[in-house]
Amino acid sequence: MQDFSLIIAEFEVNADEMQAYLDVKKAIDDSRADLPNNLFQEPELSQIDISEIPIIYVNLSGDLGLVKLKEYADDLQDEIESIEEITRVEIIGALEREIQINVDLYKMQTAGISFNKIQNAVAFENMTISGGLVSTSEMKRNFRIIGEFEEVDQIGNILLKDGIYLKDIAKVEDNFEDRESYARLMGKDVITLAVIKRTGQNLIDAVDKIKLIVEDFKEDASANLAVTTTSDLSTNTRNSVSDLFNTIILGFIIVVFVLMFFMGEADAFFVGLAIPLSMLIAFAVIPMVGFTMNIIVLMAFILVLGIVVDNSIVIIENIYRHFTTTANLSIVDATKRAVGEVAVPVFTGTLTTIAPFVPLIFMPGIMGKFISALPITIIITLTASMIVAYLMNPVFAVSFMKYEDEETKKNKLKSDNKKIRKITIILLAAAVLFYILGAIIVGNLIVFGLIIYLFLKYVMVHWIHKFQNTVLPNMMNQYKRTLSFLLKGNRPYAVVSSLFVLLIVSFILMGVAAPKVVFMPQGDPNQIMIYITMPEGTHIAVTDSICQVVEDRVFNLLGKDNPDVEAVVASVAVNAGSNIFERSTQEKLAKVAVSFVEYKFRTSEKSTLEYLEDIRDGMKGIAGANIEVDRDMMGPPAGKAINIEVSGEDLDELIKVSEDLKKYIKSLYIQGIEDLKSDMELNKPELSLIVDRDKASKLGISTAAIGSMLRTAIYGNEVSKFKEGEDEYPIQLRLDKKYRYDLEVLLSQKITVPSKNNGPASKIPISSVASVELTSTYGGINRVDNKRVITIASNILTGYNANEIILDIKKALPRFKLPDGCNVSFTGEQEGQKEIGDYLVKALFIAIAFILIILVAQFNSIAKPLIIASQIIFSIIGVLLGFIIFNIDISVMMTGMGIIAVAGVVVKNAIILIDYVDARFEVEEDKINAIVVAGATRLTPVLLTALSTILGLMPLAIGMNINFVTLFTELNPQIYFGGDSVAFWNPLAWTIIFGLAFATFLTLIVVPAMYKIIYVRSAKK
Repeated sequence: MQDFSLIIAEFEVNADEMQAYLDVKKAIDDSRADLPNNLFQEPELSQIDISEIPIIYVNLSGDLGLVKLKEYADDLQDEIESIEEITRVEIIGALEREIQINVDLYKMQTAGISFNKIQNAVAFENMTISGGLVSTSEMKRNFRIIGEFEEVDQIGNILLKDGIYLKDIAKVEDNFEDRESYARLMGKDVITLAVIKRTGQNLIDAVDKIKLIVEDFKEDASANLAVTTTSDLSTNTRNSVSDLFNTIILGFIIVVFVLMFFMGEADAFFVGLAIPLSMLIAFAVIPMVGFTMNIIVLMAFILVLGIVVDNSIVIIENIYRHFTTTANLSIVDATKRAVGEVAVPVFTGTLTTIAPFVPLIFMPGIMGKFISALPITIIITLTASMIVAYLMNPVFAVSFMKYEDEETKKNKLKSDNKKIRKITIILLAAAVLFYILGAIIVGNLIVFGLIIYLFLKYVMVHWIHKFQNTVLPNMMNQYKRTLSFLLKGNRPYAVVSSLFVLLIVSFILMGVAAPKVVFMPQGDPNQIMIYITMPEGTHIAVTDSICQVVEDRVFNLLGKDNPDVEAVVASVAVNAGSNIFERSTQEKLAKVAVSFVEYKFRTSEKSTLEYLEDIRDGMKGIAGANIEVDRDMMGPPAGKAINIEVSGEDLDELIKVSEDLKKYIKSLYIQGIEDLKSDMELNKPELSLIVDRDKASKLGISTAAIGSMLRTAIYGNEVSKFKEGEDEYPIQLRLDKKYRYDLEVLLSQKITVPSKNNGPASKIPISSVASVELTSTYGGINRVDNKRVITIASNILTGYNANEIILDIKKALPRFKLPDGCNVSFTGEQEGQKEIGDYLVKALFIAIAFILIILVAQFNSIAKPLIIASQIIFSIIGVLLGFIIFNIDISVMMTGMGIIAVAGVVVKNAIILIDYVDARFEVEEDKINAIVVAGATRLTPVLLTALSTILGLMPLAIGMNINFVTLFTELNPQIYFGGDSVAFWNPLAWTIIFGLAFATFLTLIVVPAMYKIIYVRSAKK
């Protein structure tokens, strides 16, 4: 872009925004003395945020004309910008009013009048001046000279010299600026308002307020005005929040359902209460740390859904065991004994579960800022679960836990039948009453509650009885036999050795049949963007014509009235670039955005990913246009998948190297690269006016005088403002259009030659001291940290993996001859991936160190902590094998976090087991039998904690969604599989599931084997 320079200062995410702003402002003020005095515009400082993308588009159309539509757009813009959540509203496709003074060159020259004369005349006439205070009688009155224009015609009546008015040499028109942008919705012209949210404000609240304003605005506006909203980002946010809430409810139901089989209905209810109670405590604390209820916080609740019950499971199960197996022990004494027995391991286990999440709080970069609420929320919720387990669960146990033998249970079941029938009649009557009163939701809730109650009393009771009396004892006996068999002789060595072999095999399999590795997971796109870039200097009308061609192709590919398509919006020149930092108007840019309906409402068998590829193929063959097809991304922006920066000092050499590198990579024929493009414009057309300095200086003509005259003639000069009510419109002075773009006419303009020796001034044409050359120049020069940089970038085609493509490029790069002084680096997504990947590896070791410190403090030993901590490394086997077997993409971000999360859960179960093994060692002579008994005793809590966590995450992992709101309001559960939340969080859920499932085997089999190898052998010695 001509006469334009942009400097972007990027700060660390933990920097103080206000202080950073003030520091930059001071630096700009300090540098002002070194800048030229004749700047067209003073340096402007503004804050740019990566979240500054339009949250909603408001489209205005109707049979009203662009002038009236623009008035409505301005009014609506003012109303929306008054909302505190909104930073600005950009208007696209509107005409801007302008008072034009279009000068006839020959008439002006014949009259001997210059642009400066016209400019001064208009500016000096359009004034209101205060003359001070005038005393009249006993009062002082303010004296004002009012001279501002009230009518446009007054401008033409300005007298420039004797007998010559402005209207005699120029046309004064109330017109519009040259069109700067176009906007269309579904192929029809509209004026679009792109609404941009202020950083840190609530998206859903902002959109709700905008929609209220739009509805009120439509009521007061003309009936011919059509106002529609498109590309509403809050829809995805609402869906994600709704899906996650429903997943929490579904996970809670599944967890409680499983607990019932192991602990019975009453105890399962006590334990299950830990989930809502822990979350309620967390809800109270979260606002204190500055978090709002968002997708990340809700995801944290899902992750800990099964983990928060772990402490309650251990305590309630231990109370129940002591109460039912120890003769003549009251519930109060059983509770005291049971809680005291596991108090330390529960506390230590919670600390070790929390420990891995501590380093995640300090994850660097934008991704770290984005995800930081997750570990903090988990830590708060796990701490709350410990409070519930220590304080509330014992109270529940003492108040409600009762021991019932088989005979008592049978008699109670018979006596309960009358109570059940009575409760059923009461609930049915209440439901009917609410239905009559119109409270359908309450009636449905009562009916659903009754169905669950009857299912529990007549079906679940028998299933639970059979499981506890047949399945669980058989499982425990089988486990005892298996563990006894594996602990004999040297078999523990074989168990541990086999584990090491399996670890090596899993790493080998990762090399042979590795799933794809991605940075961040992506699902089906909700939006497809087609970015159009024309050659530098392309007229906006030409860009718009190409944009219409693209739109036609898009409609042909999508099909007419496609129910999956919400809107197709086209923008030309404004808000049309792929760079989120680009705020300028560029006539060469256009964008066509295809928005799809919500995932659950899509009916076509064709996925939006397939539409993406169809559109990508359909955009080929449009001559002269550089077209890029992209999609919306989940999470914060990470840059292009392929982003190669070539840096150096010599610009010409840098251009050659970047072009050669681009050709070299293309010659490798690596599959999956959409189209490598350089951000360096090499052939921007230019007309260079070469001033003959010797001749001009002898005549006393400066380059500035020539430039100023030509700039006013072509670009124009704002000489004043025309006020109408509260609005101001520019008064623009320049040549009439018939002269404006005629090069010969422009150079024939006469410039004043200063007088010499007090003689009269003369005038000569510009062409007598200057000549024009047709040249081309660079579109712009980019620097990063003061080094000139050219970036080569591309998207990745669907089905291909960015990391594999980058690896192929890196392997071939050493064969490319790179001149001295030039460097090549991979940035964009790769840079972020490396930063996060390196930190997660570091975080894992920090987590293990924290865990070891906690374990050493508890056990006062080195061997036991090492046994427990070794399970963290071995649990990776389960993660790797799970991803390999099910061919799930490994996400550097999500899988890495999942492995760290697994570390804490694995350790918790091992602590509980080893703590009880130590207790059995003190009272039993047969050490192997002590290990077996301890393992069998802790089998139930270990299985329960693992199952509750795994099954709590399963709805998210498989993508199952049930809408509980519509279930009770419309009797329609809207069950579907998939969605944005599932696609994004799926790798994290599967990582924990795979790791924890394998870790359960480690806890129940490998930990006893290691314990036997170290402690039974030493005991014999």
